[in-house]
Amino acid sequence: MTPLPPHDARLDAERAADSQVRELLELRLEQRDVTAERFFADEAERIARLCHRMAERFARGGRLIAIGLSPAARSDVRHVAVEFVHPVIVGKRALPALGLTAESGHLSTELELAARSEDIVIAFGEGGELRPAVARGRERGCLTIAFAGLGAEWELVPQTDDGFVAQEVVEITYHVLWELVHVFFDHRGLLEGRTERRSHDAGASSFLYPFLAEREDDLDAVLDDVRASALMKAEEVARLRATTVLESRSALIEAAGALRARFDAGGVLLALGNGGSATDATDVVADFVGGPASRGWPSRRALDLTADTAIITAIANDIGPEAIFARQIIAYGQPGDALIALSTSGNSSSVLAALSEARRRGLVTIALVGYDGGRVASEELADYVVVAPSQHIPRIQEAQATAYHLLRELVEL
Repeated sequence: MTPLPPHDARLDAERAADSQVRELLELRLEQRDVTAERFFADEAERIARLCHRMAERFARGGRLIAIGLSPAARSDVRHVAVEFVHPVIVGKRALPALGLTAESGHLSTELELAARSEDIVIAFGEGGELRPAVARGRERGCLTIAFAGLGAEWELVPQTDDGFVAQEVVEITYHVLWELVHVFFDHRGLLEGRTERRSHDAGASSFLYPFLAEREDDLDAVLDDVRASALMKAEEVARLRATTVLESRSALIEAAGALRARFDAGGVLLALGNGGSATDATDVVADFVGGPASRGWPSRRALDLTADTAIITAIANDIGPEAIFARQIIAYGQPGDALIALSTSGNSSSVLAALSEARRRGLVTIALVGYDGGRVASEELADYVVVAPSQHIPRIQEAQATAYHLLRELVEL
């Protein structure tokens, strides 16, 4: 009789730990689904009406002014500003937006100098100088929006104690505001104070909004369509978030283990991305350096390669935009470090160059990408690749936020 092989207790422990991590990921997804579903069920109608009010302000020459103070809030300030100024959906107009983060002085003073009566102030974070800044915006006649109790006219507050979940719901919300404010420009008769004739068509993006018929005298019908679309978008991100995390969970778990080992050995995490992905890189660094205070996690060494505009513009001007991150990796990257690169397409030349340079220098590389993963996935340019399989950029970025928030948590298990 052939003797049984010796019992491998270590293998059993590893399997048990892996099962616990997988259960944790499923639990975290469920928590996000419940919070977002409740939030949008409660707020979808108000979000639709807010889109209408924002469109009226824009139509009268107003601008969006985003304000925030904490590192995570600043990433949202920059993210919402770039979405409005540089629209990523074909056929959507650029709308004026800027971000204020107290870099030039007190936030209230910055807002006092920048704001005009037709502007829209949207506040991220809570406490500190934000409440008086929101009050200053109201005094100047601005439409005010906040995601916490700050005395704004429109407050949309996620009901959760988890800072990561709250920030993800907020990101979905400002993406929805950006996407659906455009609907009202396609109904010229529904904007108070707007006199110019319709000059824009949904064009190639019309499939996203099947309700863009001319109904200039029926505001309630358009509001109801916008409300339904907000709910639909929230459902879309829930499905994509689950697909992204569950189909890439092995990559997430293994990336977290590799990152933990690098941190424990004194390594640094470098983060990068372009546009909205640049603001997400900023958020990644904020989460690793700080993160939710309630978690009690240790601060981790991390560097945002999107932060120094002088370095980025110098490299772009003198060498080319494809080198803006690779040159910084040459300057800062060490063999014991790690890199996380965010890209919705997986094809950005600056991201590809950075991943190649990082691999040459012995950095662990992690990539969060959308669509089908692009060249990053097909050419295996990163050690760990997490794909959000969608062609809709806002939904990709929302799913990626969940992925890197979970990565942060997994590092500390």
